[in-house]
Amino acid sequence: MKLSVPDYILSIKPYVPGKPLEELEREYGISKAVKIASNENPLGPSPLAVQAIRKAINQLHRYPDGSGHKLIKKISQHLTVAPGQIVLGNGSDEIIGMLTQVFLQPGDEVILPRPSFLMYEIMTRSAGARPVFVPLKSLNIDLEGIAEKISAKTKMVFICNPNNPTGTIISRSRFQRFMQNIPSRVVVVVDEAYIEFVRDPDCARGCDYLNSGKAVVSLRTFSKIYGLAGLRIGYGIMPENICGLLNRVRQPFNVNSVAQAAALAALDDHDHLAQTRVCNREGLRELEAAFARMRLEYVPSSANFVLVRVNDGVNLCRKLQLHASRVHLTGDTVEKRQW
Repeated sequence: MKLSVPDYILSIKPYVPGKPLEELEREYGISKAVKIASNENPLGPSPLAVQAIRKAINQLHRYPDGSGHKLIKKISQHLTVAPGQIVLGNGSDEIIGMLTQVFLQPGDEVILPRPSFLMYEIMTRSAGARPVFVPLKSLNIDLEGIAEKISAKTKMVFICNPNNPTGTIISRSRFQRFMQNIPSRVVVVVDEAYIEFVRDPDCARGCDYLNSGKAVVSLRTFSKIYGLAGLRIGYGIMPENICGLLNRVRQPFNVNSVAQAAALAALDDHDHLAQTRVCNREGLRELEAAFARMRLEYVPSSANFVLVRVNDGVNLCRKLQLHASRVHLTGDTVEKRQW
């Protein structure tokens, strides 16, 4: 079979997600494995969301609300933005796809920090555009370096705040200076998947630029702090004219009814949100204290993960999996010891 496929599609390296727990346990013959590869909420979903899911199941014979009216209204109240500035997505990944579909053409350039979330590059290449990478500077996104790369071909910039995988944030003043150097024709996409974990009030937020005359898009998700990763639901906050363009290409019924119901309930579960934040803070403190005792270099994190230097990460991961397998096979108990 001879198929004609554009070179820019062939250049894409497929995204490799974290291995599902069931597959890992089956492969290594273990049980009760602890998965930390995908930055998921260890407390699970909100109990209120679970109740809403059970209720929504009885209406699965009906199509979902294609406009997401109730959820968009709730988000607009939650963030004090206009309903017309919100687009729902099947995960925030879908919003990235809509943005690249609407704004990019073959030959355009998109500036990306490296390392950061891999889907920025994948969706850029899928539109035939060329990714322009700017390395991190002292493990922080180099906003000045990104601004210097702006050219006549630049159509979009991606920024992850807090950044994945470093957990570092961008201050309001740095982002303000950065935006002053960005032409209004360039779409600046600020991925805020982990923003709800941030405690620093000086952290920049894309919503502050909604009415600035600049093309700033904030991405949010229910996958992380809200614990709804399995339902794939996220949203984008952006100027109304950009919303209108995205809705031209958005698939009808792109967010299922169960996900909408769960997200609505999760926004009202303030106790679950608070418990998740406490759990995350305590976990980070425990890990960072252990790294310090072991004299391992790490990056203080504002997200729900922490970057630590272990030299050979692939080998360490393999050893941890094999250790779990041996413990399972011998029936040994694992005691909590000082690192």
